[in-house]
Formats: sequence, structure tokens, C-alpha cells
Amino acid sequence: HVQLVESGGGSVQTGGSLALSCVAAKLTYSSNCMGWFRQAPGKEREGVASIDSLSSTRYAASVKGRFTISTDNVKNSLYLQMNNLKPEDSAMYYCAADPRVVSATLEDWVYSFWGQGTQVTVS
Repeated sequence: HVQLVESGGGSVQTGGSLALSCVAAKLTYSSNCMGWFRQAPGKEREGVASIDSLSSTRYAASVKGRFTISTDNVKNSLYLQMNNLKPEDSAMYYCAADPRVVSATLEDWVYSFWGQGTQVTVS
């Protein structure tokens, strides 16, 4: 049973930085497409960043240039470095994975495995 566990969320001021991590059990990162998604209260879940097995990435326009997604296959970890945070970045952040997805995508419906989320609050 695949388990994804996020960490690194917290509260920061506008312009600050946070680094999110996602560790997986029973999942080989190198053969999976991985993604970060977020959902704010009253809003739909949206894709933030994605990275595939060839290390190609895709970012939402709202975070491009500020967020960086990466993986460490040795540590079986996924990361999201978030810089220059804005209040509109406040949300619950989730990591997701799926071995059947070939190319990086921000479409949440294609991902089979999800973490429980970590809260990011920017004020």
C-alpha cells in the first residue's frame, strides 16, 4: 500500500520561503510522475507543479519562477521549494504520484496516490 507523507508546511510572512517534502513508502520515485497540488478553503484543488520520470517539469503560471519541484530518488522524496510566497499561496498542499503517467501534468484526476496534506499559510 503506497503512502505519501508531506511535511514542511507552516506560517510565513509575505515574501518568505518554505520547503515542502513528500516521502513515499512502497513507491519508486524514479518510475513515477509526481505532483504538488493545493486547495484553499472554498476553492477547487489546483495543480502547482509536476515532475516526471525524465525530470521534465510543469508549473502553474501563478507559481512559475517562484516554486521549484525536485526529487531525490535515493531518499525517495519529492520537494517543493517555495520562494517569494504570497497570501494567495495559502492552502493545503498535497503531493501525488502515479506510475502510469508518462509526462508531467497538473491534471489531478490522473494521479492514483495522494498524501494527507500539509498546511501553508502566508500572511
